[in-house]
Amino acid sequence: MSSEMVAEYEVSHGKAKAFYERYERKDELQHQTHFCPGCGHGQTHKMLAKAIDELGIQDRTILVGPVGCGVFTYYYYDVGNISAAHGRATAVATGVKRSRPESIVIDYQGDGDLAAIGSAEILHAANRGEHITVIFVNNAIYSMTGGQLAPTTLLGQKTATSPEGRSAANEGYPLHVCELLATLEAPVYIERVSLGDNKQIMQAARAIKKAMENQVRGLGFSLIEVLSPCPTLFKMTPVEAQHWVRDVMEKTFPLGVFRDRTKEAQPRALPDAAPALDRIPQILGVASEDLPEGNPAVHDETGADLNLAVRVAGFGGQGVLLLGEVLAEAGLDAGLEVSWLPSYGPEMRSGTSNCHVRLSRRVIDSPMVTNPNVLVAMNEPALRKFVKSVPAGGWILYNGEEFPADCEQPGVQVLARPFTEIADALGNARAGNMVMMGALLEMTGVLRDVNIDAALKRLVKNPRWTELNRRAIERGRELMRESRL
Repeated sequence: MSSEMVAEYEVSHGKAKAFYERYERKDELQHQTHFCPGCGHGQTHKMLAKAIDELGIQDRTILVGPVGCGVFTYYYYDVGNISAAHGRATAVATGVKRSRPESIVIDYQGDGDLAAIGSAEILHAANRGEHITVIFVNNAIYSMTGGQLAPTTLLGQKTATSPEGRSAANEGYPLHVCELLATLEAPVYIERVSLGDNKQIMQAARAIKKAMENQVRGLGFSLIEVLSPCPTLFKMTPVEAQHWVRDVMEKTFPLGVFRDRTKEAQPRALPDAAPALDRIPQILGVASEDLPEGNPAVHDETGADLNLAVRVAGFGGQGVLLLGEVLAEAGLDAGLEVSWLPSYGPEMRSGTSNCHVRLSRRVIDSPMVTNPNVLVAMNEPALRKFVKSVPAGGWILYNGEEFPADCEQPGVQVLARPFTEIADALGNARAGNMVMMGALLEMTGVLRDVNIDAALKRLVKNPRWTELNRRAIERGRELMRESRL
């Protein structure tokens, strides 16, 4: 084909600008999403990104992502991104829209996330007519966690928790979200669409764009329910799963528009923007001297100023969460104010894992640890992810032979040892977390052995680990003492 002929062709379909050029969730395959072949989330993502492009709203769009198979929205969409706790995306989207009314806020959720734990949030947000757009992906099953029965599972449908099929007498009936919300006065636009064939996919794209356009026009609450295939948990091929949605699922969840007041709805005035942060103490009548300080030293000689903020990070299976739990339980035993907040990826194997732990003699204002005075990094990826968050005066405990030179931070002290190998020499490599625990306890001096023993007794039920854990903690203390010589 000549260059002149090529010049006559134009690209009519391509990757939406609302997507990142590369998906950096993993080092490899940065052109791919994590979705299974045939998953409806991928199609829904493309339709939503295309609508953002066509409406020209990328620079003011904020997407609130779910817990579930769609959790990695922030790796794919080049917009403002916020991750919400399970079921709370609608509540978070409400807060974002009210604080940033000029933004276009999208609430993206699956059926387990929205219709189960999030049912109260979606019901009341719709009843208030919040100025948000909700994309509700319904595949009638809990996909990410292994295929359990969802609120939208069909009668007779077999799942991991309904092996004989869903029974109305035992599990109740499938929840019809569109029909339920359409009984409310406030919603402007509610439609159920499907990915059952190409014609339906085109209609779904139009509906999603219309729901987005409603928010651009300031008309109020819109929700699009997308019936979606899940080949992996349906145990079907992608084509079979798509046909099942069209031929079976739609009998329970009929397609159609359940509410459309877009023609008569009038744009409502946006609320005033939220006050600046520095005005909030004045509004609340709180004097500046009454506010908690940022992150004082871990403790003084008496421990009166204790404010230990720890971030523990590594791979799943390294005992990351247990280390944090032991710290928190020991803190409770010592009569301290305590918070423990776990965070882990949705992968069933080799996923990342980390937790936030705070111990204080004061009331704890937030469980989040954004600037830890101690970072416990159980592998190099965890170190590189969080190393820059440690402020001067903090400590890093690193599970490695040597601390990477390019990770050194001004004013941050480091103890790098092969903690896993040290634990292996004691009897079991899985006790590496307890060796690191011992080093942390010796370094901070915040808890006594009696507190740690009490925590281990409550958390570790297998008695054969008791003595090993104690020896591992003591070995960690020795390593810290040796590093100070």
